[in-house]
Amino acid sequence: MKYQNIKKAKFISRPNRFIANIEIDGKIQIAHVKNTGRCRELLVPGAEIYVQEFDSDTRKTKFDLITVKKGKRLINMDSQIPNHVFREWVESGNFTDGVTLIRPETFFGNSRFDFYIEAGDRKIFIEVKGVTLEENGIVRFPDAPTDRGVKHLRELMGAIDAGYEAQVVFIVQMDGVSHFEPNDQTHPEFGKVLREAAQKGVSITALYCKITPDSIEAVGEVEIRL
Repeated sequence: MKYQNIKKAKFISRPNRFIANIEIDGKIQIAHVKNTGRCRELLVPGAEIYVQEFDSDTRKTKFDLITVKKGKRLINMDSQIPNHVFREWVESGNFTDGVTLIRPETFFGNSRFDFYIEAGDRKIFIEVKGVTLEENGIVRFPDAPTDRGVKHLRELMGAIDAGYEAQVVFIVQMDGVSHFEPNDQTHPEFGKVLREAAQKGVSITALYCKITPDSIEAVGEVEIRL
């Protein structure tokens, strides 16, 4: 996935979940933050960031905040991009052979899953989650409690009972990480249900990504530690 019109800027502050004050070309501007998570370890005053610039009279802000530099590592924090990254991964033949159907946003039970995929006799429901929280090379999800995420896991277990395959795919929006684990400290229930889902037969995968200021691409699997 490649972005257009990316510019380097500096993060100043985040008045609320949706906007950030940034400095770009010597001026203070407002950027839309495409991630409602806390991201406290990323959005620190003075952080080097990369924003996408738009020329539109219909937007409230001229910029979207896309990527932030944490130490030497670039982290994409666009929460809308993981589904695009995963679809590119599937279409490149990395997911499985013989894919005949990729259908986004498909309902099962009381949940709408990100993807439904068919490959031969396989019928698979997939939920995709983006991961931006990293500490000492360990990446964790979620960075804030997510009752919706717990609901999705339970529905995936229901899909297993109904004879489908089910998967959770965590798109790690950075590279150079050690392993993935659930963030039990932030949301113990999510970690508990994720382990239950794994025991039920729900496949759990984490993919790390190559990040540049203007691109993101899944390139390989990250070890899962439950």
